[in-house]
Amino acid sequence: MKNFKKYVLSNGLRVIFVPQPHSLATTVLVLVEAGSKYETKKINGVSHFLEHLCFKGTKNRPTALMISSELESVGAVFNALTYQEMTGYYAKARTEKLPQILDIVSDLYVNPVFDGKEMEKEKGVVIEELNMYEDMPMRKVGDIFMELVYGDQPAGWNIGGTKEIIRSLKREDVVDYRSRHYVAKATTVVVAGALDEKKTLAEIKKNFSGIPEAKKFFKIKINDFQKKPALLVKYKESDQTHIIVGFRAFSMYDQRRYALEVLGDILGGGMSSRLFQRVREQLGAAYYVKAGADLLTDHGIFAVSAGLDNSRAEQVIKAILDELKKMAAESVGEAELQKSKNHLSGQLMIGLEGSDELASFYGNQEIFRQKIITPKELAKRIEAVTASEIWKVAKDLIKNQHLNLALIGPFKDRKPFEKILKI
Repeated sequence: MKNFKKYVLSNGLRVIFVPQPHSLATTVLVLVEAGSKYETKKINGVSHFLEHLCFKGTKNRPTALMISSELESVGAVFNALTYQEMTGYYAKARTEKLPQILDIVSDLYVNPVFDGKEMEKEKGVVIEELNMYEDMPMRKVGDIFMELVYGDQPAGWNIGGTKEIIRSLKREDVVDYRSRHYVAKATTVVVAGALDEKKTLAEIKKNFSGIPEAKKFFKIKINDFQKKPALLVKYKESDQTHIIVGFRAFSMYDQRRYALEVLGDILGGGMSSRLFQRVREQLGAAYYVKAGADLLTDHGIFAVSAGLDNSRAEQVIKAILDELKKMAAESVGEAELQKSKNHLSGQLMIGLEGSDELASFYGNQEIFRQKIITPKELAKRIEAVTASEIWKVAKDLIKNQHLNLALIGPFKDRKPFEKILKI
C-alpha cells in the first residue's frame, strides 16, 4: 500500500501528498530543479541569491517584513535551501494553518518582485553568510573537497558563489536565470501531514496557475575523471584539523547505492562503527568521525569526514586509510552486517516522524525523477543487501586512483600528507 499520492497538473507541475491524518503539523515544500550545477561561472551563486530574494517581497506581499510577520503570526517554521541540483522553499505550521502557509509559500515561489534596492542590500547579507562559513572549517572543508574532486566546473564551485560574483550580479541575471529554470515541469509541490486532499489540490492549481510553462534548460555534462590521488591543504590557524577522505562513486540511480549506504554505516554510521571505535575510542584523537555517500544525478562521492587533533592528523589519516583498505580487502561478517542494517532502518524511521522530514523524503525522490519508494520499501532494500554486494562496491570504489584528501588546519607543508596518501 502506498503512503503517498501523486498528481501531474496540465501545466506539468507535479504534486505529492503524504497524508498523515493525526499529524499535529503540516508542511508545504516546493522544490525546483535549479542549483549551482545549472549555473555558468559568470553567475555562480545566483541560485542561492535568488532563494534569498524570494523572501524580500512579492506582488501580494511587497516587503520582507510582511512575509515574515504573516508566517510568524501563524506560528510557522519556514526557510529555504539551495543545493547543487535543487532549491527548496518550505513552511511548517499546525495543521489548521495549512491554507495560509500554502498561500504564502506559493506566493514566494510564483510572484517575487526583485526590487533593485532590496537586491543590493541582500548582497551584503549573502556575503556575510559566505564570511560565516569561512569561519566554520567543519563545513568549509566540504566546499574545498568538492573543489579538489571536480575542479573548475559547476560541481566544483561553491554553491554560494564568491563575494566578487555576488557583488557583480544584476537584476537581469536573476530574472533570466529564474525564467530558464523556475518552470512548471521542473517544479514539485509536496504537502505532508493532515490535509483535505481535494481542497488542497484545488488551492495548488489556483496558486500555481501563473507559473511559466516554458522549456527547462538543463545543466552541462560533468567531467568525472581521475587517474591518481589528489590532495588539497588549506592553511588556517585552528585548534582542530578538519578532513574529508573520499572517492568518486556513482549516481543516485545506480542500484549499488543500497550496498554503499550499508557500507557507510559499517564504517562510520554510529558509535559502534569501525571508524568511531578506531579513531575516537582507541586513539582518542577526534570528537566526530563519520562516513557516507552523497549521490547526485550524474555523479557521486563516498567520503569519511573527521575533526582531528592537530598534532595527530597524520596518524589518524593513516588509521582511516587503513580501515578503508580493510573494507575493500575482506567481506563483512554477518553479525556486523545485520547490526548496520538494523541501525540504518531504525534511524530512517525515527528520522521521518515529522511532516517536514516526510515531505523532504518524498519530494527529493520526485524532483530527481526517481521511482518513488516508501520508507518501508527502502528498509526492505537495505535489508536485502548482502555481504558480497558490500565487498564488491568497496573494491570498485576504494581505489588508489580515485582517492582524495581535503583538509583545513594549521599546515603550510603538504609533503607529509602526500607521503601517506595511498591505499
